[in-house]
Amino acid sequence: MREIVRRHLGKVVAGTAIAVAGTAVMVGITLPGTAGAGERAGDTAGQAAAAQQGAAGQGGGAVPPGVVEEAPDEGDEGVGDDPLTDDETERAAQLAASAQLRTAGENVAGDRGAQRLGVELAEPEGGETDRAGGPRRAEVTFYDYKTDALVTRTVDLDTGKVERTVTEHGVQPPLSRAEYAEAAKLLIAHPLGAGMKADYKDATGKTLTSPDQLLLNGAVYRATSGGQPAALDKCGEHRCVRLFPKVKNGPWIDARSFVIDLSARQVARLDTR
Repeated sequence: MREIVRRHLGKVVAGTAIAVAGTAVMVGITLPGTAGAGERAGDTAGQAAAAQQGAAGQGGGAVPPGVVEEAPDEGDEGVGDDPLTDDETERAAQLAASAQLRTAGENVAGDRGAQRLGVELAEPEGGETDRAGGPRRAEVTFYDYKTDALVTRTVDLDTGKVERTVTEHGVQPPLSRAEYAEAAKLLIAHPLGAGMKADYKDATGKTLTSPDQLLLNGAVYRATSGGQPAALDKCGEHRCVRLFPKVKNGPWIDARSFVIDLSARQVARLDTR
């Protein structure tokens, strides 16, 4: 792995991220002060002078400084299609976490309680056409590592009742931050993580001991027939991840050759030649 990363390190230090199919889309952002950077200095100065003259002619004096208004309080509850408020999100998560999920379930670290993945505003039911006047519902998703099941619970935020529970196997939604962190923790502790630690040392001069030292992204990995070591054949049924780690304020580290099976808590190398 170390040889692979060293071969790419010069490029990524220069700012080129690892290109991986199916990963995040990079969005260009115009920084303040860069718009119009190609204008001639004389034109820019003339425009500034004209703006000052216009302001003086209209107000007879200096333009008052702008005022930044504070964001309005989102309140305890939203209305209609409003995104869930923080209060609604936490309330929905608490209502959805049944006694069975809290006690019999298992999270990504192996502790008691199913792993919470997300809380989203639910779509209107079939007969509801006007969400503005209808009930607000939230869908809360958990992954139970003990049974490798995705559990989705729909909560009516008005009544506080759990209206529906759907349990599915073999369904792998995007991973949460906690799952990325646990995957990195497993890779750091595994002998196969030696190359990643060496690359981190080369880039920073420091020892990599914790996922907190990295910016983490990744993708769910699913097994294909004969396409991986036998240790990863259950990926898809199990929750598995390929990590794309990045040194904070530094380069990407190429860890694409490795898959972390979070369900079995093991690491294996893919043949990427």
